[in-house]
Amino acid sequence: MSLADIQAAFRAQAIQCNNLGSPFTARLCTLLADRLGESGAVAHHLANWPGTASLRADAVPLRLAGGLHALVLQGRESALQAAYPPHIVDDDTLWAAIARALDRHAPFLLDWLKSPPQTNEVRRASALIPGFHLLASQRDLPFVTSEIGASGGLNMGWDHFALHIAAQVWGPAGSPVQLTPDWTGPTPPRQDVQVIERAGCDLNPLDANDPADKLRLRAYLWADQPDRLTRTDGAIEVQTSFALPKVARMDALDFLRARLSAARPGAWHVIYHTIMWQYLPEAAQKAGEALIASAGARASAEAPLAWLRMEADGKGEGAAVTLTTWPEGETRQIARADFHGRWLRWQG
Repeated sequence: MSLADIQAAFRAQAIQCNNLGSPFTARLCTLLADRLGESGAVAHHLANWPGTASLRADAVPLRLAGGLHALVLQGRESALQAAYPPHIVDDDTLWAAIARALDRHAPFLLDWLKSPPQTNEVRRASALIPGFHLLASQRDLPFVTSEIGASGGLNMGWDHFALHIAAQVWGPAGSPVQLTPDWTGPTPPRQDVQVIERAGCDLNPLDANDPADKLRLRAYLWADQPDRLTRTDGAIEVQTSFALPKVARMDALDFLRARLSAARPGAWHVIYHTIMWQYLPEAAQKAGEALIASAGARASAEAPLAWLRMEADGKGEGAAVTLTTWPEGETRQIARADFHGRWLRWQG
């Protein structure tokens, strides 16, 4: 990697942040692209990054933005706190605070840069919940759920969230997680849903009850989007209150083999994931598809299988929400959704 490559990665990330409603993080990335240079331990490390800095690879800009936000959340750098939202400062003041943090907290930031970004975007559950209700309308069965790339497992508690659609509240109205996407399209079928077993996997699972892991979950949220912090804290409350299972430290393919090894009579078994499939190598994607399809071929009306996913497809704005069900073997796109769940266009 070169300094020019790093600068290009920060500028590309700035565009993404603007598109996703975070002008402050876009501004932060632009300043880092324009002013970082190669002096100092952090800048030197970035300019000599051993991998690929882009969003779809090592996501270096998000790593550094997360590290800086962690310093703010911990109250470790007062000048940086004073330059971060809700405060408003000019570019020179913000850069001075960033440069001071890069210098004073280089060991912390260099350690932070070792790990890829991890968030649980709780608002993505807005795309999952109507999919589960659609399945329940097809077969009135309880759910066994298996989430791939679950991170801290916050979206494993989707049935304890309150989703507001067309003046209706789906789920417990008093939930600490209130989801209010900008919804367009027909209202999907609303059913009674019950989860009787749930599990999730991640290569590097986070435990939201561990202070360091909780900091990581919160730091990768963008500082000018406090509503995301509120939802994340609410989902952590749900996870604790309902004693949701911990996420298994497993490769996605190993997890699928284990979870799909036996049928689940009397229940829908739903494999689901949001914005993670793109990070699997192509060979792993094909192997995962084959594992799921093989299990689907063994499914029956008494033990149906579903694959519910929200993933980028490059075919339109946002991500495609796609549902495949077996034994029918039917695949359809049921919605398009904003990557952070701000809006959803339901197709059904």
